Amino acid sequence: MHFSLTLALALSASVLGAPAPAVDSSSSVVADPSTTISSSKTNIPSSTTDSSHPSPTVPYASGDLNESYLDKFQNELPQPVRGSKGAKILGPQNIPLDRQNPDFLASPSTDNGAVSNVKWPFSLSHNRVQDGGWARQQNVHSMPIATTMAGVNMRLKAGALRCTGISLQSGPMFWSCRVVVVNSEGQNYIADVYPGDLWYFPPGIPHVIQGLNDTADGCEFLLVFDDGEFSEDSTFSATEWMAHVPKELWMLPSAVPTGSAKEQGVKSPQGVSTLPYTFAASKANSTKLPGGTVKVVDSRTFEVSKTIALAEVTVEVGGMRELHWHPTQPEWSYFIEGEARITVFAAQGNARTFNYQAGDIGYVPPSFGHYVENIGNTTLKFLEIFNSDKYEDISLNQWLALTPPDMVKAHLQLSDDTISKLQKVKPIVV
Repeated sequence: MHFSLTLALALSASVLGAPAPAVDSSSSVVADPSTTISSSKTNIPSSTTDSSHPSPTVPYASGDLNESYLDKFQNELPQPVRGSKGAKILGPQNIPLDRQNPDFLASPSTDNGAVSNVKWPFSLSHNRVQDGGWARQQNVHSMPIATTMAGVNMRLKAGALRCTGISLQSGPMFWSCRVVVVNSEGQNYIADVYPGDLWYFPPGIPHVIQGLNDTADGCEFLLVFDDGEFSEDSTFSATEWMAHVPKELWMLPSAVPTGSAKEQGVKSPQGVSTLPYTFAASKANSTKLPGGTVKVVDSRTFEVSKTIALAEVTVEVGGMRELHWHPTQPEWSYFIEGEARITVFAAQGNARTFNYQAGDIGYVPPSFGHYVENIGNTTLKFLEIFNSDKYEDISLNQWLALTPPDMVKAHLQLSDDTISKLQKVKPIVV
């Protein structure tokens, strides 16, 4: 069984490595082997000597700024050169692709080791084009690390139907559509959804999605599933089951509904579903933060959504989603607007930096530390989606702020001034 939640977001409308040591009078000093002074005398430790000075277990972080080359590469020929390292390309080059991925071509000095690919653009997915619209997908076949979640980007013309499915779940992203659901108790539910709104269909619950024309010619939406192996091509279809019709009819051209959802609804003797399958997230308030906004939707606000939770995040120019990780569930990200840079830290010294644009998908396994930096000249907007009933994250800033300062100082050798600036409340976006 698969679950999915889809998000309606208008195209034009709103809806570390270890830090270098700081030396002060109260912190320990770690000797740099390259500056150790040799002596002709051998020092023999006495039985009363204190424990030796701490030494780093991993190399200190580079002091290089590692700034983004996104703007630089738009104005000149991209080259794999950062500072004194690297060399110009002499052979063939895909310049547009290099300009979109500056941190792949000229990677930051903090990148190290191996990290699986955690980026997939929907633009590289095969598109199934039909009379009523189109659909393209991402699953483990396109991004193997994303074993627990998959996504489908679908478009329906006005009036077109996403034929009743029984094994998928979903919700809209652009423009408007109508959803109809019938549960196992014989209760039905019908509602219209608009940009910024969500829907959720539990496993095995039959439903229909139809494009409307009150805001545009149909709708486009994002489907998210709790199974990395999910394939839109193998979705259970009632029409296929009943008549073995060609799969071309999964998206049925149809007349545009003339009445409202309430007028079109069929009265069930079992009544209307006690839990709504849609949520007007477009009308919910976002939390204003120092560097942007965040809006969280999970089972605490959308009760029926038991296996999908999400956060809609905006990051202003020059801001970033703070250093954090998610303790138990991977993050499946979808980028809606702007330009982003993410460094994923996978432990054991492995770290890699990726660039994202609108229409790209990201995936960060649980407990992998990361940040999301806005490296563009416009507001960055993206979704963090989880296979869970509740949204959870751990803030590095808050963790250190709520840990005894002496422990933080001994472990990271931060100065008293730096420690005093740590925040006991998650900043989230700075």
